[in-house]
Amino acid sequence: MAERESMEYDVVVVGAGPAGLATAIRLKQLAADKQQDLSVCVLEKGAEVGAHILSGAVVDPQALNELIPDWKEKGAPLDTPVTEDQFLFLSDTGARSTPSWLLPPTFKNDGNYVVRLGFLVRWLGEQAEALDVDVFPGFAAAEILYNEQGAVYGVATGDMGVARDGSHTAHYQPGMELHAKYTVFAEGSRGQLGRQLIERYGLDQGRNAQSYAIGVKELWEVDPAQSHPGRVVHTSGWPLDTDTYGGSFLYHLQDNLVAIGLVVGLDYANPWLSPFDEFQRFKTHPAIRPILEGGKRIAYGARSLTAGGLLALPKMVFPGGVMVGCEAGTLNAARIKGSHSAIKSGSLAADAIFEAVVAERAHDELTAYPQAFEQSWLHDELNKSRNFKQWFKKGRTVGTLMTGIEQWLLRGKVPWSLRNTQPDHASLKPAAECAPIEYPKPDGKITFDRLSSVFISNTNHEEDEPVHLTLKDPSIPVDVNLAQYAGPEARYCPAGVYEFVKDDDGNDKLQINAQNCVHCKTCDIKDPTQNIVWVAPQGGEGPVYPGL
Repeated sequence: MAERESMEYDVVVVGAGPAGLATAIRLKQLAADKQQDLSVCVLEKGAEVGAHILSGAVVDPQALNELIPDWKEKGAPLDTPVTEDQFLFLSDTGARSTPSWLLPPTFKNDGNYVVRLGFLVRWLGEQAEALDVDVFPGFAAAEILYNEQGAVYGVATGDMGVARDGSHTAHYQPGMELHAKYTVFAEGSRGQLGRQLIERYGLDQGRNAQSYAIGVKELWEVDPAQSHPGRVVHTSGWPLDTDTYGGSFLYHLQDNLVAIGLVVGLDYANPWLSPFDEFQRFKTHPAIRPILEGGKRIAYGARSLTAGGLLALPKMVFPGGVMVGCEAGTLNAARIKGSHSAIKSGSLAADAIFEAVVAERAHDELTAYPQAFEQSWLHDELNKSRNFKQWFKKGRTVGTLMTGIEQWLLRGKVPWSLRNTQPDHASLKPAAECAPIEYPKPDGKITFDRLSSVFISNTNHEEDEPVHLTLKDPSIPVDVNLAQYAGPEARYCPAGVYEFVKDDDGNDKLQINAQNCVHCKTCDIKDPTQNIVWVAPQGGEGPVYPGL
């Protein structure tokens, strides 16, 4: 086995999203202010910074104002201020608009911006590099390094050039070890390494079970007559049933662009449900179709969201490291926003890390980070909405009513907290207990199939590399998932990765088309037996989103 080379840094950040880059930027700002030498690197598994970023997105600039006060002068791509909020309740044929005065503060976006988050993240990467942060796109952190005391002291990147049978190709390169005094994990929702850390250190003990959703999104160029830059539309209701958490977004950008998507809670019960097909069906609604007709779909992607909120937030520190942003779960589902909270959490973590490094500490537990978080405006914001996801587990009617009471009537000053102990994968019912769902065939104009969608996500993986969608037990997909749940992985995956086919003897088998994977992590979350484990493929692979 080839020996891995190593590099030494004060701080290693895993993931070049808003949280990871904010951490790196804040660290370098502090070092410059205090005239301290501080070495920081950021690893990014995408081919370029922003390649794997997908979000709605409407951004609250509060955290960015704090981190980079002169962001406008520096050319941050926040150029579409929100001009109008609409919230629609959809039936299968109609749409009922909620009066503005009835909208809770969480649904109002005065002072916010409609953005293409991938472009904002790319800009943040440029700001980090200008501060001498080493940013390494195309390198996937695949292994956590622990010292003899059980503390994290860095990560190792995955080997490159490994064939499917495990042999080394002519392009083989062993992974690199990156050692650090402190390691920041900012992989986003359901991070591979973050999941391991939560389990190893018991970071979720005493917390609500984490709850997730999948967001499926497209970017359209629409008829100029349908373009209203700054208009923000959210919907609830059709096509989802009253027991399924979810809703849509439709955001108008500059240049006749519209971002449209559907979020579906991964605690849904019916195994026949397909979030991808529900989204395609949503676009045919009479209130939505006219916006898209005559337009052109130019981008597609999907990503999980960590939506459990404050009550499901794990302990964010452990010996030698921290978790920030969606790795931990700081998204505010009630506001349908996570970028501002990711940036703020990264900034708070950076303050604690810098203080420790200056004091010549290393590999200990950074208790100053959660203490600062508890005193921050971010904690106050998340605390006001802490019951949001839990109420919707009781159905849309109860969720809507109680959200209105908590957010509109009580203004978030709520004396109660709701418990949830059931993980999302445990909510799936046997197929025999549920009504099958028949989805219409795509028309290729408004609605599309999975494969044509994956094509425009620019997804690429080496065909002969090890399959990164691993099975603990290869017999379970057929013996359990297909037999009891009608093979839900063929429907919950938005990229056509999982397919049940017949072998040469006419027996069912699961075929994994790993080259289609858009790294959404839905399978890792929703598999009813938790038999599928997502691991990082070679660095630089997966989707390359054009500013999603």
